[in-house]
Amino acid sequence: MTARTILHVDLDAFFAAVEQRDDPSLRGKPVLVGGSRERGVVAAASYEARKYGIHSAMPMAEALRRCPRAIVVRHSMDRYVEASRGMFAILDQFSPLVEPLSVDEGFLDCTGEDRLLGGGEEIARAIKQRVRDELQLVASVGVAPSKFVAKIASDIDKPDGLRVVPPDGVLEFLHPLPVSRLWGVGKVAQETLRGLGLSTIGDVARHPEKLLARHLGPAAGAHLAALSRGIDDRPISRDGEPVSIGHEQTFDTDVSDPTEIADVARHQADQVAARLRHNDLRCRVVVLEIKFANFRLITRRRTLPDPTSDDNVIARTACELLAALDIHGDNGKHNKVRLCGVAAAGLEARAAPRQLTLDEPTRARGERLGDTLDRINDRFGNLAIGRASDDTHRGPKPK
Repeated sequence: MTARTILHVDLDAFFAAVEQRDDPSLRGKPVLVGGSRERGVVAAASYEARKYGIHSAMPMAEALRRCPRAIVVRHSMDRYVEASRGMFAILDQFSPLVEPLSVDEGFLDCTGEDRLLGGGEEIARAIKQRVRDELQLVASVGVAPSKFVAKIASDIDKPDGLRVVPPDGVLEFLHPLPVSRLWGVGKVAQETLRGLGLSTIGDVARHPEKLLARHLGPAAGAHLAALSRGIDDRPISRDGEPVSIGHEQTFDTDVSDPTEIADVARHQADQVAARLRHNDLRCRVVVLEIKFANFRLITRRRTLPDPTSDDNVIARTACELLAALDIHGDNGKHNKVRLCGVAAAGLEARAAPRQLTLDEPTRARGERLGDTLDRINDRFGNLAIGRASDDTHRGPKPK
């Protein structure tokens, strides 16, 4: 059987890199992408910031303690989506088999492309150069016979990495690596493996599978035994479409005014709807998430009668979900809210057939208006213009 040629392409420090690309004053400086300096978390950190031990999901306050001179910037999701689409457009030109793994990384199967495009290393170099030339970003690429090994290979030499693992070099590459590199091994499984005296992937490969199954369960034992021996036959699948699109905001200070929270939810609905339209999607479900100051989290969702990308429909539904929440405390006053988020789920292509109804002209007009606003904002700046809600006057957009 001919060995496959699988590539994993990963944009380095993606969110932070886009910010540095678009704002030259940020280049060469420690940049943190996230929300509030006091209450937010780090969504991405530039490599200049990572030198201080900062990583994604770290509380922003802790990151700034480690690097007080770090520059904090807000998310620019529309620009990230645009860059992501550019990367996948490049990948699509090298193989018909491309699997998105997240907004900034994906697999492609280039098996049999040698005569046309060259070997895996040549294709990887060409992809890296096109990403640099067309997107002004940096990609790391791993080339291997399987998805598992290719993903590790892309990460091993970051940033701007390129690692090729030939079929006869898989075990030599894998076995010295720590068990934390195995897919599916979290902290608990790591402790279990270390308790068995297994610290490297090679240790796991040499351990009897029956004993792995006894301590980790039959499925996990078989899974780790196969990976540790370089066995991963999973095909590239184009089914890696997003299951939801959302925006959330952690407030600088807790908010108790329902009107202010509703204003934020409407603005988030605008952003969600714009991202749906940019991706040629509609949603069938609107989700509202509220986190209180005591960290109690409430999630409410509503299935729409018809799929939509109309921001007024999404905003109205989110506000109705918010109005139905009991956010009063024992003293009758509103509980303080720490976080508000709006998301769209139940996604489908805008081109998908749907049943026509009597209000079809109104429904279509709402989506066409959204398309028009998108074109204006694309030309003159993000959210340069918006529309008032059809049920309540829109308040000021959150900063």
